Order: sequence, then C-alpha cells, then structure tokens
Amino acid sequence: MTRRRKIILVTTAIACAVLALGAARARDVPKVATGFIADTLCSETFVSGLDPMRDLAETTDAMPGAGLLTWAMDIQVDRTRKDVTVSLFGIGRSHAVYREGLGCTLEHGQGIVDVALPPDDKQPALLPEIAGPDIVAPQSQGLSAALDRAFAEPVRPPYRRTRAIVVMKAGRIIAERYADGVGPKTQLLGFSMTKSVMSALTGILVRQGKLKLGGPAPIAAWQNLDDPRHAITVDQLLRHTAGIALGSSLQASLGSVLEPVNTMKYAEDDMASFAERAPLATAPGTAWNYHDGNFLILAHLLRDAAGGKPADALRFARRELFAPLGMVNVTLQLDVSGTIEGSGEMLASARDWARFGQLYLNDGVAGGKRILPEGWVSYSSSPTPNAWVGVGAGFWTNQGDSFGAKFRVAHGWPRDAFFAKGTIGQYTIVIPSERLVIVRLGRSPNWPPEADGVFDLVRDVIAATREKGTLAGVN
Repeated sequence: MTRRRKIILVTTAIACAVLALGAARARDVPKVATGFIADTLCSETFVSGLDPMRDLAETTDAMPGAGLLTWAMDIQVDRTRKDVTVSLFGIGRSHAVYREGLGCTLEHGQGIVDVALPPDDKQPALLPEIAGPDIVAPQSQGLSAALDRAFAEPVRPPYRRTRAIVVMKAGRIIAERYADGVGPKTQLLGFSMTKSVMSALTGILVRQGKLKLGGPAPIAAWQNLDDPRHAITVDQLLRHTAGIALGSSLQASLGSVLEPVNTMKYAEDDMASFAERAPLATAPGTAWNYHDGNFLILAHLLRDAAGGKPADALRFARRELFAPLGMVNVTLQLDVSGTIEGSGEMLASARDWARFGQLYLNDGVAGGKRILPEGWVSYSSSPTPNAWVGVGAGFWTNQGDSFGAKFRVAHGWPRDAFFAKGTIGQYTIVIPSERLVIVRLGRSPNWPPEADGVFDLVRDVIAATREKGTLAGVN
C-alpha cells in the first residue's frame, strides 16, 4: 500500500469517526491510539527491559488494523528521561512517564500526582519456593515437545510470538522457557490478567470486612437513593453486570479505539471517576457486558478501603497478597490521579504470575495461612449468567454452559479449569484436577482462537504430566 493511500485511509477513518461520534468524542480517537502505544512501549521498555521497536512491531502485528495507524505515528523513546512520546500526524499526542517502582503513567499535561513508594518491609514469603534461581528445563520429553510446539512459529501469519511459559505441578516448576531478551525475573504486562489480581485484592477486603459483595457499592457519586446506579454491587462489578454505559473491552483492534471505555483509559487523568460518572446502559444485574471501567471502580474502592492514598493501596497489595506469595518482580501501574490501573496495567514475571495461580490452586491458602476468604476460589470460578465467553468473578471459567466454556472443553481443556486472561495472548491457567498451573505470555492475535497455541499447550502439558515415571519427585 502506498503512503498516499495510507494517508487517505487514516484521514477517512477519522472523518467517519467525526460523523459517527460527533467532534467531542472523535477528537479522542488519535489520543486513544497513541496512548495505547505510548503506555505499552514505556512499560515494556523501562520496566520489562525489552527492545521498543521489536515490542512495537510484535504488539501492533497482534492487533488487526493497528498498522493502519502506527505507520503514521511519530514515536520518541527517551532513555535519559525515561519517557515515551507518540503523536499521529502531529495530533493526539500522548506522553508516558516512567517512575522507579511505579512503572509508567500516561500524563495528559496537568502533571502527575506524586506518590511515595512504600518501603519494602521484608515480609517473609509464605508460599513455598517454586524453583531455584536457574531456568528449569522440561522434566520429560513430553514437556520438552510441548514447549517446542508452543514456541514454534507458523510458516505464515498469524504468528504466536511466545515470550514466556511456566508449567507448575503441585507447587513446583517442572518446565519453563523464555524468548530472547526475557528471563525468570522479566516483568511482562498481563493486560487484563490484572483484573484477576484486583479480584483477589477485593476478596481480601471482603475477608477483612472492609467490603461486601452484596448491597450498594460504597461509591460517593452513587449514594443518592434516586440514582439508579445506587443499586450496583461489588459482585456486579466483578462479574461485569453493573450495566455502566462505557462500551466493550473484549476486542483489541483498530475499531476498539471508538469505545468510550478507551477514552477513559487513554485520555483521562482520573479513570475511575470517569467510569463512576457514566450513566447506565442496562439496569444493574440484568445484562453482561465486559469492560474495563468495572475494575477501575474496584481499584478506587480498594484505595479508599486501604486508607485513601496511592501508597496505601500499593502497601496493601504488597502486604496482603504479593509478599505472602513471594511475588517480588511485580509492578502495579497507576493513573494520573494515583489510583491503581486495575483493569490491565500490572506487570509481573512469568514465575510471579505462576505464584498467583498457585494461590488459587491452593484454595486461597499460602503456607497454612488463609489469604482469600473461604469459598472465594469457588466463587471466582463460578459462571456468570449470559456471559457467553465464560467468565466468573474476575476469572474466565469452563464451568457452566456458555459458548466459551463448551468451546474450550471441546478443545481439550478440563471442565474444572479457570484462568486469568489478558488480551493478545496472556494466560495464567489453573487446573485443579491436574494440580497444574500454566502461564503463557506473548503477543498473539485474539482471533482465531487457535492463534496463540494455548489449546495445544494445555493438551500437551496434561498428556505429558500424566505419563508414568516422567516426573520423579513431583507428588
């Protein structure tokens, strides 16, 4: 495609957006596109330590249509200032700033709330160590073949671009592998796997009596009894049934830049406040609609319950969840207002994602101490009515009769499997019946479903770990 034709396509797309959405919303379209690129490149350059141009190519290749915009972007990665600036035809400028220990934040020209990173109190881990310092070679030929296939690239697109895989059986790593430039300590973006972590933190607040699943969520903007949003519960936020009108977050594609939920994420200083001001599209509890605003509101509730300051929320997450699990290579990124971006901005090493999965395999217990409320794991993996992809409360699930659950079971996943899932190929899969946790991170298109190779990976790992005599020492 010639440069002239690309320019015509981009300007036509923006013009169509103006007609369809009106000037007020359409002006955010370039900002959304540049914001996603700036934020992702900043995070994976300065937190993950990846090469920014390779990261850009792999990320945009996994998102259909994104190349129509990225070719026209001016991208500046400043390694001295540790920031990334992106603009599209000189408009829609986005600026992501790195801060040590806090990761990256999109700054919109008004400055960023100063956050004092809470000191590490050297709290001992309760979860037993999952591996030594060295990369664990596959413990059987079957596991080696499984990882070979997972990292192999098809001869033609869509490509898998697997970055990391960790396989744990009964709490110990039995196989792991990493792409060039990635290792056991490399923090990688989980995208919407962050929602599962927010679900866990919400569960801890419920256990402590600081939040309730039922009854009105304690959001100040909804306290008027005449406000229909007053009826929204924490359970509905966790299950995406709150009914808030923000569009959908299911797809990662060029078309998704038109959704108001992405204006919230890439053009707003206070994301949770934006979500809380949105009207209802449906009555609370009556319909399912997956979008990021639900979990940004939960992040606001977490901040308030933990003490009100950004550092209070970060301290709570570390003290109550990360430290007990031994998760030390992890970063929770914030919005400009200092609230955790709880819908998709956590980075962690593949091993730390596996530690998180192990908590759920252990029914919410680490080292004999209950971290999650009793019954929370079962609650999290219980199906949400009308959620056709098969989701529970912060996790995706194979329980129930949804299209997604039936599809995965038909492709070899056990019925009891549930998992954290992030866009373009991020998974932390928990399979209680096999005592397995499987983590896969990469850059793969969301469609077709087989593109990331995870169906093959799950089947291959289960077959390999069922082979007699191949996993000596793993009970």
